[in-house]
Amino acid sequence: MAFRSVFDGGALRTEFESAGISPHFVPLIWKYVLHNPGCDLSDVPSLPSAAYPLLSSKFRPLTSFRSSALDSNDRLTTKLLIRLQNGNSVEAVIMRYDTRHGKYDGKPRSGGPRSTLCVSSQVGCKMGCKFCATGTMGFKNNLSSGEIVEQLVHASRITHIRNVVFMGMGEPLNNYAALVEAIQIMTGFPFQLSPKKITVSTVGIIHAINKLPIDLPTVNLAVSLHAPDQDIRCQIMPAARAFPLGKLMDALQTYQMNTQQKVFVEYIMLDGVNDHEQHAHQLGKLLVTLKVVSLSSKYIVCCPLLKLINFLWSFNEKYLFV
Repeated sequence: MAFRSVFDGGALRTEFESAGISPHFVPLIWKYVLHNPGCDLSDVPSLPSAAYPLLSSKFRPLTSFRSSALDSNDRLTTKLLIRLQNGNSVEAVIMRYDTRHGKYDGKPRSGGPRSTLCVSSQVGCKMGCKFCATGTMGFKNNLSSGEIVEQLVHASRITHIRNVVFMGMGEPLNNYAALVEAIQIMTGFPFQLSPKKITVSTVGIIHAINKLPIDLPTVNLAVSLHAPDQDIRCQIMPAARAFPLGKLMDALQTYQMNTQQKVFVEYIMLDGVNDHEQHAHQLGKLLVTLKVVSLSSKYIVCCPLLKLINFLWSFNEKYLFV
């Protein structure tokens, strides 16, 4: 029998309400599980007596376990391999950094050491992006909201997590309901992450982007653009055929109008594919109507990244490159 995670919030609240148990006990269960690794749900104190047999018959504190944790040589990055109860595995990555190093928007950074967790939303992925190892797996299954949140639970036992980015395995907006519920749990008690510290990355699922201002209005949106031309974009990301660039840009303009937030634009540099000067001109014209933060990366060799960045900065100072 497959058990549900107690962090599958919707399922747990539904079961409690059906049994006449107040759902206000749910966050208290989460707090106990978070602070008591390896606990049994019968150990959770101060619940109504009817809650215990319900919990033991249908739920588990965690339905996944951390099968490995590999540190980088500089110990700033830790890759977690999370084993799910169906036998599949997903990866989550802890990234540590000191915000006092460097500048942001031309100003000295404040703060100190912080940790960001990169989480997965699916086992495998349907998008088939050419530069992504997960894209070679194909799609296997969606994660439940609890399985997404459990990645944060496992990581929190290693270090305090301040930021979460949905940039791991899978296309988050193709698992929309679980994504929304997981983020609502992460921003509520006991995790209490700021929605502004959560970023959802997508290849550009237009119909889901249109729903984000209603369901997750203050969460950051990152879009994997990677080319200012639809044909090149489809070569890099075959799934982009279903999301024409013009319609995607219209959706982003509407999103920005409704949320008043900057959009993160991700651009991976592929040597000889999307790194020519003409692409810089096209990209500048494409983004001129948006306020964006650009996340640019070198991929393969000899990519004139700095030339592209300097051009875009001179083109429109609304772009902020990090």
